[in-house]
Amino acid sequence: MNKTLIVPALLACSGAASPTAAPDVFFNSAYDHVLGTSLGLKVGTASRVAAGRAHLAALEEIDRLSRILSSWDSKSEFSQWTRSHGEAIRVSPELFDVLGLFDRWRVRTDGAIDPAAQAVIAAWTCAAERQRVPTSGELATALGLVRQPHWRLNMADGTATRLSKTPLVLASFTKSYIMDRAVDAAMQISGIDAVVLNLGGDIVVRGAVSEPIDIVDPKDNADNGTPLTQILVRDRAVATSGDYRRGVDIDDVHFSHIVDPRTGMPAGDVISSTVVAKNPADAGALATAFSILTPAESQQLAASMQGVDSLDYLIVEKNGRRTASAGWNQLEAAALSRGLKTPGSDPRGRVFRPGNPAQAPWDATMELAIDFEIPQLGGGALRPFIAVWIEDENKFPVRTLALWYHEDRFLTEFKSWYRADRLRLMSETTSIVRTLGGATKPPGKYSFKWDGKDQAGNFVKAGTYTVSVESSREHGTYQIDRQVMTFTGKPQRLEFKPGSELGPVTFDYKKIAK
Repeated sequence: MNKTLIVPALLACSGAASPTAAPDVFFNSAYDHVLGTSLGLKVGTASRVAAGRAHLAALEEIDRLSRILSSWDSKSEFSQWTRSHGEAIRVSPELFDVLGLFDRWRVRTDGAIDPAAQAVIAAWTCAAERQRVPTSGELATALGLVRQPHWRLNMADGTATRLSKTPLVLASFTKSYIMDRAVDAAMQISGIDAVVLNLGGDIVVRGAVSEPIDIVDPKDNADNGTPLTQILVRDRAVATSGDYRRGVDIDDVHFSHIVDPRTGMPAGDVISSTVVAKNPADAGALATAFSILTPAESQQLAASMQGVDSLDYLIVEKNGRRTASAGWNQLEAAALSRGLKTPGSDPRGRVFRPGNPAQAPWDATMELAIDFEIPQLGGGALRPFIAVWIEDENKFPVRTLALWYHEDRFLTEFKSWYRADRLRLMSETTSIVRTLGGATKPPGKYSFKWDGKDQAGNFVKAGTYTVSVESSREHGTYQIDRQVMTFTGKPQRLEFKPGSELGPVTFDYKKIAK
């Protein structure tokens, strides 16, 4: 990660716990390609200098622990240790700690959490490349690899001995473990009152702030989609696991990337599980386990967790059935007391020009999906400013779908979006500091949708509209891409390749998925 790219951002506080306890402002930055996903960091403080130091401290701690624990970096301490066999090697306290946590969670979950699950994942991945499911023999081989002992820890001298040659990946809760320590590093900077770190949909909230968190609907997971629910948390970690962003597709059937290392089968009925706990590693481990276990088994596991403080959860199954802890409703009630604001709503109650009902209306069974990717440029991770909006045939702005920027002074970087008072007005109704809790998303990949409604929530008329995607880096590169499309109920799919700021952008006007 390139540390020179750190640019803290100043925004009015929208998640304060109380006028006296919370910081007046937050400094915000957003990054991609961090631990294989996207990162959002909010720091509450009165000092811009302190905020910059806190951002740097958090990112440096993430880098440091990644060099120790990464399963994907061949030079990490963990990767080098896995290449040993039968030799007691003194490892870092962090690696020893994580290996010990895996031992404990393997026992707690009766084997549902196991770093050797990678052997099963590899079997499914290889079979999917041939568009078939693994054979019983292939799964039996993978399960044989999983069931071996993989390491032995010696508490007396801090050594770890590799016992098998089974592929190992420190997933499940290692990301949450790293987040915990990154937030601690930021909070240790003098003058820091609060930190909110969102790494790919897992969140740690610490300090003098109560953060509203939108829980992603697994059946509507666009970045501007309507959330499944909203909760309000303080000094807690929120972790979500689900099958809706990653996995493999075989003959048009989606199979989860989350596998049960005891059976060799992908997670089944549970499509989303969110856990709130004091300790981030606990939240991450339980969210993974709850995606593998049945809801009844998850309830039993949660009830047995005497050492987990303030544990709450929400489990969603394919059929829509929800299983929640007794305290989950209190988290939702706290958010409702603050006023749930769904994307596109207008907190100030202004009235925008509605669509024209006298003309053919938008086909309510159709929607436009907009997908794009932010490439990693020169090793840098700081996300560019992005604006996505819709204009009608008269160049009149109908709806802002996305607006990412840091400070108000950077709005002028959007040379096209900023040109109209109408669009600037929309910035006040499009949340730019929205905290989304959801299954881990791939780095730099974003998806937005337009349901045919204007900013006031009314359907527009059918016809021709322009979709604009504008991107800019602070006083740096800039590009604007516009696509004219006709929305009359006939599906269409378009793709173009813009400049360096964005990868291919896809516009897909299609039936709304059920």
